[in-house]
Amino acid sequence: MPDVVTRLAAPSFRPPATRLRPAASALVSRLLAAGPAAAARRRSLGWLLGLALGAGAGAQDAPWRAPLLADLKQVSALEAEAHGLQLGVHVRDLGSGASANWGGKRSWYLASLVKVPIAIAVLQAVDDQRITLDTTLAVRADDYVDGAGRTNHAGVGTPLSVRFLLEQMIIHSDNTASDMLIGLVGLDAVNALVQRQVPQGIARITRLAEVRRQVYGRLTPEAGHLAGAALLRIHRERGDAARLQRVAQITGVPVARFRQRSLEQAWQDYYAGGLNSGRLDAYGDLLVQLVEGRLLSARSTTYLRGLMERVATGPNRLRAGLPRGVRLAHKTGTQRERTCDGGVARVPTTGTSPAREVLIVACVSGPGPRAQAERAIAQAAAAVCRAGLLAHGDPHAPACLAPPMAVARPAGDAAGAAASAEPADTE
Repeated sequence: MPDVVTRLAAPSFRPPATRLRPAASALVSRLLAAGPAAAARRRSLGWLLGLALGAGAGAQDAPWRAPLLADLKQVSALEAEAHGLQLGVHVRDLGSGASANWGGKRSWYLASLVKVPIAIAVLQAVDDQRITLDTTLAVRADDYVDGAGRTNHAGVGTPLSVRFLLEQMIIHSDNTASDMLIGLVGLDAVNALVQRQVPQGIARITRLAEVRRQVYGRLTPEAGHLAGAALLRIHRERGDAARLQRVAQITGVPVARFRQRSLEQAWQDYYAGGLNSGRLDAYGDLLVQLVEGRLLSARSTTYLRGLMERVATGPNRLRAGLPRGVRLAHKTGTQRERTCDGGVARVPTTGTSPAREVLIVACVSGPGPRAQAERAIAQAAAAVCRAGLLAHGDPHAPACLAPPMAVARPAGDAAGAAASAEPADTE
């Protein structure tokens, strides 16, 4: 809140009129015009911010909210729950501030969505001139983490620029690049940023390699400090049984002596610990602060948003549910039985209709097929379109993806879908 009050008290600050009710707007104007003598009263603007922005952004005032929630209820039932999955969605119209939640206020495992705050922390260091995008880091033997991207193909000692690592981390969700950047700015800086901007909304973020160590460490303590090369060897095995055997071979502890003999249960125990998790609305708050230029310089904001518009992962998620011509700056997250996508969709100016920006953050959890989880996220984005937010106020515009339809399913279909789930952990 002190950061908010300082910003409100700044001479250059002007409250967004579209987000303030007239009475609140007038009161803000009087306080800001009162000059230096009003410093004490300005410190009271924390509660006023809630009155002015919160009241003007009340979701109950948005005509699209009720139809959107009704649509999301159907999407959740037909695209998620029928396949053993749970869907969470947070939606916000950045113009009015109005929002809607379908499970968006509970904690979800965010997976690689945490790479956005990592990128913000790195770019803050760039803005502070402590590093540049051309600063290089040499790959260390312990930097390697399984996953996508090109960093794993670089040999030990290879110099890689911050620019290259940011591109790999955001566009390709490269885990090794992510951990190298965390090593550059410090994990404390990443977590301090998150707690400062969205207090208590997002839990502690860890290195991506630490995720694996936490999981394998639940099998046996000897696996809690595995080197990067060992993590790669385990990941290359096909299937849980082979991975358990590889952990046993590396640690010298037989599977029969593991404290937990199921990788599935080890992952569930890890998720229950709450690391790298957060509320979808809180993650949305962080994205809004980013795109509104409150976290980085204009140059760094534009740069990061550009990277997020080039994301190559998860093409069948949010992007698949958006109308043609809508630009999406986003980041995906993927882990075992966890699938996420979150970003800002920009509807271009059309005729007399001005451009519009809509935040969508969606996550799916559960043992159902990954492809079905992605379809649920795509349909969540389509529901936002069908509510009129992405089609210039035209509900059910032809550009919007058709809603899911109920179909007859054989008995036990959900269980069968769960059994066929891919236990991938690529991001």
